[in-house]
Amino acid sequence: MVNLSKLEEIKDLRTVWPHEALDFTPWLSQDDNIALLADAVGLDITVDETESSVGDFNVDIFASETGTDRKIIIENQLEDTNHDHLGKLITYASGKSADVIIWVVKHAREEHKAAIEWLNNHTDEKVGFFLCEIKLYRIGNSEPAVKFEVIEKPNDWTKEVKKSDSANATQQQRYDYWVAFQDYAFQNEQFAKNFNRRKPSMDHWMNFSVGSSACHIAVSQIQKRDELDVELYISEDKELFHSLLSNKDEIEANAGLNFDWRELPERKASRIVIEKNVTFGDKNQWNAQFDWIIDVMLKMKKAFKKYL
Repeated sequence: MVNLSKLEEIKDLRTVWPHEALDFTPWLSQDDNIALLADAVGLDITVDETESSVGDFNVDIFASETGTDRKIIIENQLEDTNHDHLGKLITYASGKSADVIIWVVKHAREEHKAAIEWLNNHTDEKVGFFLCEIKLYRIGNSEPAVKFEVIEKPNDWTKEVKKSDSANATQQQRYDYWVAFQDYAFQNEQFAKNFNRRKPSMDHWMNFSVGSSACHIAVSQIQKRDELDVELYISEDKELFHSLLSNKDEIEANAGLNFDWRELPERKASRIVIEKNVTFGDKNQWNAQFDWIIDVMLKMKKAFKKYL
């Protein structure tokens, strides 16, 4: 007979995280842990800063949605919800011009569930409020396991940029290309382990997280030149660019690729790019193009990761 253990909920979160600011927030900000929350709310979250200043106050986590300009604030409360934290949430959202507001709590009171629901129903459709409870479980003497449960979220929430009836032919082709690329790429087990699925848009680029808030991998369709670009895009960190450049030979040898290293001194951003001439108009060639993108992205992430 198989012996089965009992799943037990750990009610006192502070047995694991005694202090919100000193223990829980640093834990949640780590890549593997923020990914758990990201999966629960359906967003790809990159942490930009912890204890981020908002006037005389600090928001626990200031983040962004990878691949978009949407700003995210996360307020943590290892207790039952209260009016004080709800007020802080709105203050921080205003101070940071946040698009996505996530309140992580031990237990959500009914009146605060109703408040978050009301905010979602009465604020701009581009702004979304999430209320999440954090649960801890163990089996026997096992290490605690974490689960985030979404209690309230925006109605009809979607991070997908919906196809517009007025989209022109170029925009429609971009959208169709991204849909086809992801359908193809995420059948590749190695690719699926390294990257998170993105929502397709009509933009000419699609961004993928590499586990650093300083940079990401961007794939671009340059349709007027029939060109595909895959790059490490460094948003505002010239020191990082120069650090990577100092290891150029080793990085390129490990990747088996030659990159175009673009410091762009007149701009905040820097780019490390590889290009390929393609024919976007021939859908029969798309899978071969997708194979090239997948191969380059995997090699880039592996080669750059140790230096990020």
